[in-house]
Amino acid sequence: MTGPVTQPGGEPPAEAPSAQAPSLGRKVGSAARWSLVNTVVMRLGNFVTGIVLARFFLGPEAWGVYGIAQTVLLVLLSANELGVSLAIVRWEGDPRRFAPTVLTLSAASSCLLYAVIFAAAPAVARVLGSPEASGVLRVMCVCVVLDGLSQVPAGFLTREFAQGRRMAIDALNFVLSTAVTLLLAVQGWGAMSFAWGSVAGNVAALIGCCLAAPGTLRFGWDREQARALLRFGLPLAGASMLALGVVNVDTMVVGSSLDQLALGFYVLAFNISGWPVRIISEAARRVSFAGFSRLAETPGALAGGFGRALGVVMTGTVPLCVLLAVLASPIVELVYGARWLPAAAALPWLMGLGLVRIGCELAYDCLVAIGRRRSLIGVQGLWLVVLVPVLVIGAGAGGIVGVAQGHVLVAGAVVVPVFLLALHRGGIGLGSIARACAWPFLGGAVMAAVLLGLERLLGDGVLALLATAIAGTLGYVLCVLPSRSFLRGSAPAAAPAAAKASSTVPARG
Repeated sequence: MTGPVTQPGGEPPAEAPSAQAPSLGRKVGSAARWSLVNTVVMRLGNFVTGIVLARFFLGPEAWGVYGIAQTVLLVLLSANELGVSLAIVRWEGDPRRFAPTVLTLSAASSCLLYAVIFAAAPAVARVLGSPEASGVLRVMCVCVVLDGLSQVPAGFLTREFAQGRRMAIDALNFVLSTAVTLLLAVQGWGAMSFAWGSVAGNVAALIGCCLAAPGTLRFGWDREQARALLRFGLPLAGASMLALGVVNVDTMVVGSSLDQLALGFYVLAFNISGWPVRIISEAARRVSFAGFSRLAETPGALAGGFGRALGVVMTGTVPLCVLLAVLASPIVELVYGARWLPAAAALPWLMGLGLVRIGCELAYDCLVAIGRRRSLIGVQGLWLVVLVPVLVIGAGAGGIVGVAQGHVLVAGAVVVPVFLLALHRGGIGLGSIARACAWPFLGGAVMAAVLLGLERLLGDGVLALLATAIAGTLGYVLCVLPSRSFLRGSAPAAAPAAAKASSTVPARG
């Protein structure tokens, strides 16, 4: 670094940690609490809504159509603003100087993407094995344009750690989208009810972001700023698109290789496996990128911050993953009904994938914050290239279970070691990662043993499941208690002996 940044596009200068750490720590802590509350409340609401729709209004075929449309939408959202909106969070200086150019680039690229998908929707739906998804796709992808417009005001809220205001916006989004979806589903609109509900919610979110960050929705253009923004954003957009491709290519493989019924079961199982990802990881990622960006110039603080963040995320995620993996069949039958039981066969494997995804997403944010965009593109590209043939083989050999097993195989054997290597090159040692994961993984093993033993002993009635889950969770809590000082940031983690002896072995996630 040669000095303070005076033009957009440069790397941020080194900060003075001693002067900024207390203030930053308070901001991050407050934002993390608001973000966690927000995510838990919203996801619980979505969870209940999904149960109502699956039990009473929509069958597996409708879920399959929705899954195809949602997959395409997520891939488009990963690149709809060309990655330039992250400059609002990452760059130093007054972001209002370059925000109008960011908004212009984001809006233009989003509108272009929507025009392309509108024209290609019938062909895309046919290739993915769901021709009837064409109309749903055209409606749902209106969210691409709405999301592109909201990126700048949302970026200002993230930069300011204003997660309280974000919670109010997300609540408005949830209430409106859920009301529209349920109303249309009751009237027999099927998968189209999801599409119009998503559009209504995104309109509400755009309005809310503009009100919460006034004056940020202004268009403008500066050629030099645009060049710098594209140099910064395009690699990130490419890595993000690859990341979303990795997460969603399985839906495409199932849709094109198997029937719609299998696709519906797989989409439900994958959505269930994403509960821990969405509850824990989403809350963490709303503050992790901004926090890592502030620490990017101080390697020691960055390594400590990443280790602590990983420890917190894993401690909160492992029990959810273990519970859903071990008790997959009784939970699916209890929550969704017996007709959805085929989805439970793939769920244990997808929970393993969910755990890996959480760790990889946190590592992704850290690598972006320290400027290792080429490493990200390489990791995500390798993941996708290896994954596609493995999933195709898995679908042919074992149906949706084979697809889930292929996912876990590639993630554990290829992706985790590569991410660990990228983090090591960025100054985050394998020892700190192993210490962060050791206690949660030990607790997870104990919890799995308790759940398996009590399920055989007590059965799978409602009260028996509740008692089993409580006992397993208690066993987990007792195992992770020694790491509480580390998680609070007041002491280094004292890893169990097994973890110390194998600190060079890649951890899952």
